[in-house]
Amino acid sequence: MSASAVYVLDLKGKVLVCRNYRGDVDMSEIEHFMTLLMDKEEEGTLSPILSHVVATSKKNASVSLVFSFLYKIIQVFSEYFKELEEESIRDNFVIIYELMDELMDFGYPQTTDSKILQEYITQEGHKLDTGAPRPPATVTNAVSWRSEGIKYRKNEVFLDVIESVNLLVSANGNVLRSEIVGSIKMRVFLSGMPELRLGLNDKVLFENTGRGKSKSVELEDVKFHQCVRLSRFENDRTISFIPPDGEFELMSYRLNTHVKPLIWIESVIEKHSHSRIEYMIKAKSQFKRRSTANNVEIHIPVPTDADSPKFKTTVGSVKWVPENSEIVWSIKSFPGGKEYLMRAHFGLPSVEAEDKEGKPPISVKFEIPYFTTSGIQVRRIQPWASGLYLPGTASATWATDVWPVLESRLGEPQCMTACTA
Repeated sequence: MSASAVYVLDLKGKVLVCRNYRGDVDMSEIEHFMTLLMDKEEEGTLSPILSHVVATSKKNASVSLVFSFLYKIIQVFSEYFKELEEESIRDNFVIIYELMDELMDFGYPQTTDSKILQEYITQEGHKLDTGAPRPPATVTNAVSWRSEGIKYRKNEVFLDVIESVNLLVSANGNVLRSEIVGSIKMRVFLSGMPELRLGLNDKVLFENTGRGKSKSVELEDVKFHQCVRLSRFENDRTISFIPPDGEFELMSYRLNTHVKPLIWIESVIEKHSHSRIEYMIKAKSQFKRRSTANNVEIHIPVPTDADSPKFKTTVGSVKWVPENSEIVWSIKSFPGGKEYLMRAHFGLPSVEAEDKEGKPPISVKFEIPYFTTSGIQVRRIQPWASGLYLPGTASATWATDVWPVLESRLGEPQCMTACTA
């Protein structure tokens, strides 16, 4: 994959920052980009994109790889500036040019790990240095994502399994679409150059394993961090890796499987002509009693011309959000096996609009800690290499002990159910 130039544009298509890497494409070619966007808008096929990062190339290049690199640029900028806005780009254009020089060389991606970049490109003021700055050795090491000589008084590893459940449910209760999107995130504070092996529970299968088990979970679209030894994984499905220092995402995955709605929504809507509209919303949790859903938000769409709201609920609070034409029913804690009811009343204008409004779905957002819908669990983390520095010793090696995960600190899966009103 190669790119001739990279541009960052504002909302109006004006170039904020650009970098010419190869010199084989006229930099004025970017002027045609907004024309193409306007043509798409007239055709009605323009997606709701508000800002743009653009790459140009004279050679045939893999579009997916170019997109992947552009998303990586956005990720690096966001980690440097927290919020990637037009103002932050203008205020930090010097650092952005330094980053663009390190991210790509002559059109080919180079160092894209933000932790390595932050070692020698900082947001502090730059002072004149007589000696030429040298990048850290990690840039050219085989293990470029981890620096050498890391030491901690206490070696710790924290692990989260986080899953998001997406459901689309029709008004008559049929599940139209369901999928689980998950990830394993780690925070590693280990000395030296440790190699870890991660063991999942037995019900987890990967694509093309050739094995079949009852009640097994087959992961699809598995994506690993660059630290994972893919050759070993291809041979025996062992997840072996030398982890980066600090926080990172070890792997992500997706499951296309039938999922029962964890929070079931029933709605009854009565519209009285030229006067008012009434809602009755029933929410029922369909998970075990030992689990609790937190920060539940039920979004119910209402007519754009509705007014004079009145609410009554058995639990939580209800808020009208007129700018979004919806009401939000918030429940801080929703235990398993419970059922709650909410009623709402709105006034309507006497003159009804000619255009009939659609029926947008009711959506539910919530979190359930210490719970995974797929049943995936991390059973153990096993150190498998020398190179650990222990306090009070010049050097030491790891014993190949197994660290059992007695309670996987499962993350807070953000789930969403939608059903038509």
